[in-house]
Amino acid sequence: MSNYHIKHLEEYYQVYRKSVREPEHFWEEIAEEHFLWYKKWDNVLTWDFSKPEVKWFEGAKLNITVNCIDRHLTTSANKTAILFEPNNPNEAAEHITYRQLHKRVCQFANVLKDKGIKKGDRVCIYLPMIPELAIATLACARIGAIHSVVFAGFSSTALATRINDSDCKMVITSDGSYRGAKTIDLKGIVDEALNECPCVESVLVVKRIHSEINMKEGRDEWIAPLLEEAYEDCVPEVMDAEDPLFILYTSGSTGMPKGMVHSTAGYMVYTAYTFKNVFQYKEGDVYWCTADIGWITGHSYIVYGPLANGATTVMFEGVPSYPDFGRFWDIVEKHKINQFYTAPTAIRALAKEGLELVEKYDLSSLKVLGSVGEPINEEAWHWYNDNIGKKQSPIVDTWWQTETGGIMITPIPFATPTKPTYATLPFPGIQPALMDEEGKELKENQVSGRLCIKFPWPSMARTIWGNHQRYKDTYFSAFENKYFTGDGALRDEVGYYRITGRVDDVIIVSGHNLGTAPIEDAVNEHPAVAESAIVGFPHDIKGNALYGYVILKDVGEGRVHDNLRKEINQIITEHVGPIAKLDKIQFTKGLPKTRSGKIMRRILRKIASNDTSNLGDTSTLLNPEVVQDIMDNVL
Repeated sequence: MSNYHIKHLEEYYQVYRKSVREPEHFWEEIAEEHFLWYKKWDNVLTWDFSKPEVKWFEGAKLNITVNCIDRHLTTSANKTAILFEPNNPNEAAEHITYRQLHKRVCQFANVLKDKGIKKGDRVCIYLPMIPELAIATLACARIGAIHSVVFAGFSSTALATRINDSDCKMVITSDGSYRGAKTIDLKGIVDEALNECPCVESVLVVKRIHSEINMKEGRDEWIAPLLEEAYEDCVPEVMDAEDPLFILYTSGSTGMPKGMVHSTAGYMVYTAYTFKNVFQYKEGDVYWCTADIGWITGHSYIVYGPLANGATTVMFEGVPSYPDFGRFWDIVEKHKINQFYTAPTAIRALAKEGLELVEKYDLSSLKVLGSVGEPINEEAWHWYNDNIGKKQSPIVDTWWQTETGGIMITPIPFATPTKPTYATLPFPGIQPALMDEEGKELKENQVSGRLCIKFPWPSMARTIWGNHQRYKDTYFSAFENKYFTGDGALRDEVGYYRITGRVDDVIIVSGHNLGTAPIEDAVNEHPAVAESAIVGFPHDIKGNALYGYVILKDVGEGRVHDNLRKEINQIITEHVGPIAKLDKIQFTKGLPKTRSGKIMRRILRKIASNDTSNLGDTSTLLNPEVVQDIMDNVL
């Protein structure tokens, strides 16, 4: 069927029109022709955004690992499934074939079963980017356990919050991790978190850095000896289409992180279909997404999407700057990478380092370049296009979210003409709408508004774990019968979309969505702090950085402030993680507030960004005089 692999613009429009006119028929064809099912569906789609409730392929029975591994064994058993590139360039890369992956996933799944993990149980995975991370996620899916992968850069507090929220029975971790020249004590972080987690019964530990760690009797076990004894086959659990596959946490603009629940069948169909088209993957290609599996990008486009297509997917343990800033290009040359998917933050950091680190490597294998995590700025887009793609490899600037499960707005390489800073056109099956403040849809071109989606797609999150009301309030209450993305966007004269950024209090720093509320909560824990407000400001490398306005209980001077700044960032590191540290901390006597007591973040954002030309009418504030004081002392 041709519409599984779109090759030119005219075909895109044909496929897109079909996907919008007959969505059920469109997705049914793709699901039927490209995947293995134990039982076909009774009904393709049931939906009601007012509840909200969405069900795809209702009544179908499947196991996603059969589609990601087993079915490739007849044709591609000896093909590399996962190509692991370690942190240390002198350590050999590891090629894991589909046959080896099958064996290792089955053994891991059998260990989980021996430890009492069964269908529906939640397992928290807190591992570095080593093969065991992908294998553990697939092992959970094999037996119907729900995996909750937590990025191994989060603090023990953030980890404990996520474990408790979804009531995980088990944690899978490692003694530690390598990150460039550093090692990180992951097991120590887990031990600290588990002081607060009565739900966890067992901990499995992977040996990676061979450090001395504490093993708690009766709870902690090394996984290697268990795997050696485990049986090499594991009958896959038969899953219902709508059974949860995983929970993945994303920062909220208020309070607790949200555990987004993704289901099995729809997620599989959509990630596989988007992967095939957005990266134009062909047999024999080597594909590399530089993300961490701790984020949705890694779930969908390192593990499930590539493996469902029988692809070779690269897992990289290290960082772009180690041993020097040429590491990415060294890997591209070494493994002859064909599709390369990374974040604008990385591109900006690499662009700063001078071209000699690019020019010494052969990048001629590259066919498609991708960008993910935040809108890519024009300067970075041109640097990427000119120096990495040599103007031969189209850039797919992909827009999507943890909540959407897969890529939503993107060019199709060699089909969609690209335009710097624009994510361009909706992927087949995606029906975007721009809404004005009054909730009316803006149907013409050359408009900007709030980006909504007006029809369900297969990989959308079904709920927030344990809190369906919050799911409804967050995504379906702003605009009637529409999913609200939380992003603003503009549509140009030809219908291309450009994402203009968050419209709520979530700031994208280096591609990470950081809610301001949990960071403010952490800052306010400091005994010297009375109140704080966090905003984003433009940053050359990170896209945005964090600026903190802090009111102290007692106003000290000078050197004391420098110590306080260090202490505040230390608390943030402990509560949220080092990715949320503040670049600038300004101590202030007050914060601009409305008469109802709401902090006017819009004003604070403008001051932090050195854009004070139009602050609007500040005379209606409760304390207008504070604005000038903040401006006089801006950092």
